Amino acid sequence: MLAAACALLAACGPPQVDSSAPAADERTGTLRVWLFDEADRNPKQATVDDAVREFEATHQGVEVDVQYISVDTRSQRFTGAFNDPASAPDVAEYGNSDLASYVAAGGFADLGQDLASWPEAADLSPSVLETATIDGKVYGVPWYTGIRALYYRTDVFAELGLQPPRSTAELIDTAARIRTARPDLYGISVGGKYHYAMMPFLWTAGGELARQEGGGWKSTVDSPQAQKGIADYASLISPGICPPEQCADMTGTQSVQTFASGKAAMTIGGDFNRSAVDDPGAAAAGKYSVVPLPGAAPGSIAPAFAGGNLLGVLKSSQRATLAKEFVHLLAGKQYQRRMFDAMGNLPTFTDVQQQIAAEEPAIKPFVDSLRAGTRFVPASPAWAEIDAQGVLPTMVQQIVTGTPVAEATRAAADKMNTTFEGR
Repeated sequence: MLAAACALLAACGPPQVDSSAPAADERTGTLRVWLFDEADRNPKQATVDDAVREFEATHQGVEVDVQYISVDTRSQRFTGAFNDPASAPDVAEYGNSDLASYVAAGGFADLGQDLASWPEAADLSPSVLETATIDGKVYGVPWYTGIRALYYRTDVFAELGLQPPRSTAELIDTAARIRTARPDLYGISVGGKYHYAMMPFLWTAGGELARQEGGGWKSTVDSPQAQKGIADYASLISPGICPPEQCADMTGTQSVQTFASGKAAMTIGGDFNRSAVDDPGAAAAGKYSVVPLPGAAPGSIAPAFAGGNLLGVLKSSQRATLAKEFVHLLAGKQYQRRMFDAMGNLPTFTDVQQQIAAEEPAIKPFVDSLRAGTRFVPASPAWAEIDAQGVLPTMVQQIVTGTPVAEATRAAADKMNTTFEGR
């Protein structure tokens, strides 16, 4: 979820650190924890404070010191921590899109053996656990995930006698029909800078962003399958659906805001966007529903990008056992459920997801999308750089403004490969 902001560490190259684990494993003292700050920290802090009290009550002689760090400055903070273990935390929250860079820096410990002996780990969503995995090693516990699905205006669909689309082709057709019947609305609000909405179209068409080859990565956005999916997505940014003049520069946040404000009949949004659409001042509030984003085959679900954050243990920690035990507590089922109740963060345990979906029908489309299977970006430290360069948004914007798909995807593949080779 944090890919757009994580360029600094990757662009400067992973810091060189002593990758050997410390000999000490102290069972008392101060356990240092870094968590990301929030616009409204109170719900998160209240839940974390409860976990801290519970942990300290069962670990005599241990004090847990939680610091909330800014997402925007995390690259500098982690670079400093990796180079100076004395300033490093024992446990840290970090975005799964930062994983490859941090692993290349040698900053986080492999938790695979620990997870194998932790009973709750058996219920972690396999596709979400993949986002914590590099070369078969697991470097964190997925703390929460973020999944996108298709939001649609129930009143508009009822007015026009439409049903939620069941395939990519139906989605494109439905969006065009809405724009024709209601020219005051975008058929769907999506943007040229919303590459997380584009990725499912690429994947459901049989394409991939890149493939591993000879120990490295090679872009495949110019394969016929990827080109088909990219072209399908780009077709939504057209005069008859979402005009390029307004939509080519739209980001994901802007796409959702356009839907919430009543200017679009559909959008692709995350479970984390529900509060924006439910806001009492939003024109779409109380007039929408959500279904999984349809895939290529009728009735199928398109693979979703699995964003989210992890809790990991730094390799330099001198309290590794305590750190792992705290991760078990804070990232375990009880506190993942409490974090959902406090902040709406979607849990990563399949049984907890199912429980929530049964209790809250609005969450079910996102859980169904998770269960249908998710995908992730290439596990390469180069990806942060590729993302920061805006390679995929530039490609989409070129296509919607007239560049042939083959030409735009070849140029994007070349840029990606140059960055991959530089790593």
